[in-house]
Amino acid sequence: MTFACGVALAALMIPGAAFAQSTGSAEADNVGTTDIVVTGSRETGVGGVDVPNTAKNKQVLNQTFISRQTPGQTINDIINQLPGVSFQNNDPFGSAGGTLTIRGFDGSRISQTFDGIPLNDTGNYAIYSNQQLDPELIEQVNVNLGSTDPDSPTASASGSTVNYRTLIPTDEFGARMVGSIGDYSFFRVFGLVNTGVFTPFGTKAWFSGSSATNDVVFNNFGKIEKQQYNAKVYQPIGSGKDFISVSGHYNQNRNNFFGSAPLRYDTNAFSSTGGTGANAAPPTLVTGAPRVAGTSNLSRFPFNRDELPYTVARCQIDTPQAGVADTPAIVNVPGASNNGNACGTTFDERYNPSNTGNIRINSRFSLADKLTLFVDPSYQYTKANGGGTVTARETGYTRTTGVPIATPQYGFIGGQYYFGRDLNGDGDTLDQITVLAPSQTVTNRYGVIASLRYDFSDSQSIRVGYTLDYGRHRQTGETGFLQANGVPFDVFPSNDGIAAVNGGIIQKRNRLSKAILNQGFAQYIGNFFEDRLRIEASLTGKWFKRDLTNNCFVTSASGNLDCLATPAQNAAYAAANPYVVGGTTAIPTITGYAAPQQRTYKYDKLLPAGGLTYTVSGALSIFGNYSKGIQVPGTDNLYQAFYYPQNTNPANPTPETTDNFDAGLRYTTSRIQASVGPWYTRFQNRLASSYDIDTQQTIYRNLGRVDKYGVDASLAYRPINELLLYVYGSYLKSEIKNDVEIGRCPTTLTAANTTANCTVAGAPILAATAGKRESGAPVYTFGGRIQATLGPLELGAQAKRTGRRYVNDQNLGNFYCTVALVNTVCPTVNNVSAAYTGTRGILVQSYDSYAKGYTVVDFDARLSLDWAGIGGKNKTYLQLNVVNAFNKFYVGGFTGGSTLTVNNTIPFVQIGSPRAFIMSINTAF
Repeated sequence: MTFACGVALAALMIPGAAFAQSTGSAEADNVGTTDIVVTGSRETGVGGVDVPNTAKNKQVLNQTFISRQTPGQTINDIINQLPGVSFQNNDPFGSAGGTLTIRGFDGSRISQTFDGIPLNDTGNYAIYSNQQLDPELIEQVNVNLGSTDPDSPTASASGSTVNYRTLIPTDEFGARMVGSIGDYSFFRVFGLVNTGVFTPFGTKAWFSGSSATNDVVFNNFGKIEKQQYNAKVYQPIGSGKDFISVSGHYNQNRNNFFGSAPLRYDTNAFSSTGGTGANAAPPTLVTGAPRVAGTSNLSRFPFNRDELPYTVARCQIDTPQAGVADTPAIVNVPGASNNGNACGTTFDERYNPSNTGNIRINSRFSLADKLTLFVDPSYQYTKANGGGTVTARETGYTRTTGVPIATPQYGFIGGQYYFGRDLNGDGDTLDQITVLAPSQTVTNRYGVIASLRYDFSDSQSIRVGYTLDYGRHRQTGETGFLQANGVPFDVFPSNDGIAAVNGGIIQKRNRLSKAILNQGFAQYIGNFFEDRLRIEASLTGKWFKRDLTNNCFVTSASGNLDCLATPAQNAAYAAANPYVVGGTTAIPTITGYAAPQQRTYKYDKLLPAGGLTYTVSGALSIFGNYSKGIQVPGTDNLYQAFYYPQNTNPANPTPETTDNFDAGLRYTTSRIQASVGPWYTRFQNRLASSYDIDTQQTIYRNLGRVDKYGVDASLAYRPINELLLYVYGSYLKSEIKNDVEIGRCPTTLTAANTTANCTVAGAPILAATAGKRESGAPVYTFGGRIQATLGPLELGAQAKRTGRRYVNDQNLGNFYCTVALVNTVCPTVNNVSAAYTGTRGILVQSYDSYAKGYTVVDFDARLSLDWAGIGGKNKTYLQLNVVNAFNKFYVGGFTGGSTLTVNNTIPFVQIGSPRAFIMSINTAF
């Protein structure tokens, strides 16, 4: 079969309900219907949209739909055209990241798989949308809106899953090339070669590569570069039902950060003249220094697109001077010079590099007439960091207060970097210089999904299996030197970290983690009453182990660290900061620092699931499903708990669990694919997280019980072959059941620290979250697509409306205190932290309670060149994509999780992706 484009690409799909889970789960969906056999059968669905008749609420897009989107686009943006899904892309091209939620589940609660292997980070469960597979290689993507498969190797999916599977090689030789150009200097090339069958045994393969570059879309500085290589070898066995498939993938990104601005609209900057407590001076307005649109702490969110792009001033690092205490200059302050040792520190000068790769095997073996074995092993590698610069000090650390430290210490101490040696080559050790210091992670991950299915009749089967997910990730924070223009010599300072005078490599974190999942499951599937009724039931046992080694001192409950350059320094540092525990196991009180240590956490859970589908008529069916989900605490959360002794409550975060219920109606024919269904999810121990982009730390809070419910609906209709109509929509309601503890009153009350919120020593301080919605998720979404064929010309338009998203979990406006919280803070409002005492300072509203809803419209057009005698059978065509055609300005991605409404940490959020034109030429033979 010759490789072709458009609708012909869909012919490569596995027929029936062969969706993109593991090999065993994909075929399990077909028990009693159609086996997974790659035959080049007919396309299912309507216009690339499919609502398969399963007990789970699944939505599927295949290559027919995918190929109409921007070439190279991340698959997570493409599924934004499904009900329940909300994705904010950071740029129009898919290489700069984005923010995904499904039914309000954020990315850390969504399991994303690629030919069955898990893609979520093993430590914090994050999904990185800019590292996804080239969309030309995805035969289909399916989204389980509220459940997982019984063999899913996930520690994080308390809710939804996104699964996609790569194309099967074709039987005949063929090739495809796609070239694209667009706004912001976008340039991309993609190539695919199918070998066809090249051995007497039916072996066939494909190989592909792509390269994409563009300027960042909101400033005059940053660049994005991405290259990707893929291959797949497919070996059929016997009659063709059995097979072994071996695939490889490598992706490399070199990105500058951009477009993440403080979510605030206040324009004035304030400062205090100093002093604390009763002696503090009132804050004063910094005249001549209004906040302007930008990405620094002293900036604000743009009011509109007219304030974009913003400028990233270029600079040169000062020439070092012997005998002079060189220090970094202040940057991003109006009137201040950007030259000096602070060159390279702005957010937009940071790099976000990543190297990711995997090897995947999918296989099926018929052991007997009714017995089938499926085995999917895999290996994954990740090397990545999040950019960022710090000030390095050439001195050592000493202390005269408390327990003195007379001998200088070297390392990351008290938030500062002490090297004790000349770093800039001027012959003295008096200086402070700027160095690269990202949070770096290297992950090696091994996995296998194996299952054995026995068909004890033509319509009933049982499947048992085992899943292993073993992730070893090394989290470090080495530093690296910058060039004279502030650009790193090496974006991976872990390759050659800067050493202190004692030879130790200085870093802000130093962890070795092993995240291990052993999982067993059993599943029953039965089809009754001439296949009108299908019943599914499963039980999955998950056994999690987290083997964690922290080589640094934990200095606070928020996970702050002090990391000494060499282990030989640890004893003296521990003696100077003695770790003393008081209180109870429920509410411990800590002084001093928790020393480096190793801990093991184990979590075990049985997860039942079950569902049914019933065909009322040939086209109409009903479905219902129940599943229990779990998210165990991520390694970042557990390391934060190292501040407390392991036998205390705060040291043992509770896993988050969900009970997920789905039901609905489907109507499916060759012309109509329709589905509507209500759903309900109950969280226990809902974990909320809030990320600080500057400190690169995440703060966690337990929201307790949270209830969610809503409805999802979609309709794809092709009244005639030349016209496609597609509409979808969702409504989401979430309710936090309890007020959430955000702090405790001082253990000793004084006149200065007694407030309306703190009248009892040690009492909890609660945020007024009861009855409120979770932040970060849209209240509703709806959209649609229309596509028409006019001879050789195809025209498409799609639109998506995303409703309001609350900024914090109290659903109240954000405020900002104009003085630092050191014994001098603003009046208390809305149950803020106990630290907010006193009456000095000015309380300024920084933003509203929610980001407003927005509508984005895209256009696409495809012109086949068959009429010009070029190519043939729609193999060569021109395609135009216009993304965000009306250049809608909106608040882009953010995950929420913040509980405070008054704080001095303004959330950073992305600016919504702008309009872009992309022209592509596709040819195949």
